[in-house]
Amino acid sequence: MDGAASYGAGRAGGGFDPIEFLKQPQTILRILSWVFSIVVFGSIINEGYINFNSPELHCIYNRNEGACNYAISVGLIAFFACVFFIILDINFPQISSVKDRKKAVIVDMGFSALWAFLWFVCFCFLTNQWQRTPDIPEAYQGADAARAAIAFSFFSILTWVAMALKAYQRFRLGTDMTLFSTDQFATTPTTAGYPGYPTGSGIETTETYQSPPFTENADINPKGYQAPSY
Repeated sequence: MDGAASYGAGRAGGGFDPIEFLKQPQTILRILSWVFSIVVFGSIINEGYINFNSPELHCIYNRNEGACNYAISVGLIAFFACVFFIILDINFPQISSVKDRKKAVIVDMGFSALWAFLWFVCFCFLTNQWQRTPDIPEAYQGADAARAAIAFSFFSILTWVAMALKAYQRFRLGTDMTLFSTDQFATTPTTAGYPGYPTGSGIETTETYQSPPFTENADINPKGYQAPSY
């Protein structure tokens, strides 16, 4: 069974139009999520570590190394995940198996929902630690980067939730089986040009009557035989 109108994509083997692909809401959401993840982990890596009256660098979020490590980890994984799912979206129409398409949509839906939750945790974690950060001149050096990471963590929640909803919509679409039935029924013997049974006029005529065999040569009274009288 090929993937005809299965889970939001057309029949397998169709051509790829990059312009139409980039116009799809799902593609736009993935690109935005990809950019947001770069802003989050890039801001923290570049300006998220400062000196708090010591020669060593500490996380700008209240010296909590866990906050910076968590945000960088979530951002990096989101970065590679967006690249993976964009490649999957490009090759999705070429997947001929409906079961494989279903698995891909389920993975997309589950991962997007999970990462939306992790971004929510990241936003709350960074916001809480930033509020507890001491108001010292050193913190002002990376204040813009710290706020940018918090803001784009929030934006990432929205985009990943939207991607999870898009994947859920594709999952609900399932497979349009009418296309399969139409293609298959069109080639059945009853519709492929085979002649049907001939239909008569319903009126019997004597011209088509044939006498039963051996009746023309049959003799009512065979020779040499007489019927006995009683």
